[in-house]
Amino acid sequence: MTRYSLLDLVPVIEGGTVSQSLANAADLARHAESVGFQRYWVAEHHGMTGIASAATAVVIAHIAAATKTIRVGSGGIMLPNHAPLTIAEQFGTLDALFPGRIDLGLGRAPGSDQRVARAMRRTLETDANAFPQDVMELQSYFANDGQTGIVATPGAGADVEMWILGSSTFGAQLAAALGLPYAFASHFAPDALDAALAIYRRDFRPSARLAKPHVMAGFNVFAAETDAEAELLATSQQQSFVALRTGNPGQMKPPLAGYRESLGAQGNQILDHVLQCSAVGSPAKVARGIAAFVERTGVDEVMVTSAIYDHEARKRSLSITADVMQELKIAA
Repeated sequence: MTRYSLLDLVPVIEGGTVSQSLANAADLARHAESVGFQRYWVAEHHGMTGIASAATAVVIAHIAAATKTIRVGSGGIMLPNHAPLTIAEQFGTLDALFPGRIDLGLGRAPGSDQRVARAMRRTLETDANAFPQDVMELQSYFANDGQTGIVATPGAGADVEMWILGSSTFGAQLAAALGLPYAFASHFAPDALDAALAIYRRDFRPSARLAKPHVMAGFNVFAAETDAEAELLATSQQQSFVALRTGNPGQMKPPLAGYRESLGAQGNQILDHVLQCSAVGSPAKVARGIAAFVERTGVDEVMVTSAIYDHEARKRSLSITADVMQELKIAA
């Protein structure tokens, strides 16, 4: 049975505030918990006025405090921005506060441009190619195996569920080698999805953490009572994608009727490509889309993304998604 989880970038809507976005995130997490979502992840992005999850560990604490049972974590922490010991301490603290509920998804992208990355790190000497070594150092702190000569406090002995994230085959190879669960960012970078999953499953080495491969993949869902309503809701994220890809990111804009028709060929090509892994429509249409994606990929979990301008419409979309996933479980 395929589990379903949620990735929330904690969007800041046009005319909104970070405070309201964070309040909405807590409310959305409680709603996701109530309708059966397995986990709720937020992601590290910097220098973006439309995303309120830059201080990712702090946001995770906020979400975990607002919920009771759902797993909460990062999708992800961009490890090149941080010393592994710092992340061990942060997530060790989260595990102490919310035992058995914390996930740590790790990525090697900066989550920003080079200018912001320099401000984050003070230097660009940190090399993304050192990502595997940084991951293993972080594992050592949690295991408290003495390899680093440092005891992370908090951190040593923490029961944090670590994931490797990726949008290429690199992360798949690392997750397989370390015997860790793997999450692929197909919700915005679908090109290498099939190749990455094949490599991960082929090369997976069982570990103390995981006996067999476990895969999650991102999938955009915009669900409403009718296809037309869902297609209108989806235009907010479509505007955000086009703005980002054309170098003009900002706060999330309200839905715009006829948006796709207003774009030129280049804009439509951007959206057709980046949103390949998506379902937009009524419950029946969304059910067909998710079922086809699960059948194609064989994923153990679907990581739903659903950036919708109106908060109540977003909650309704998640309710429909949960109903669909429950029906798929019964059908399976």
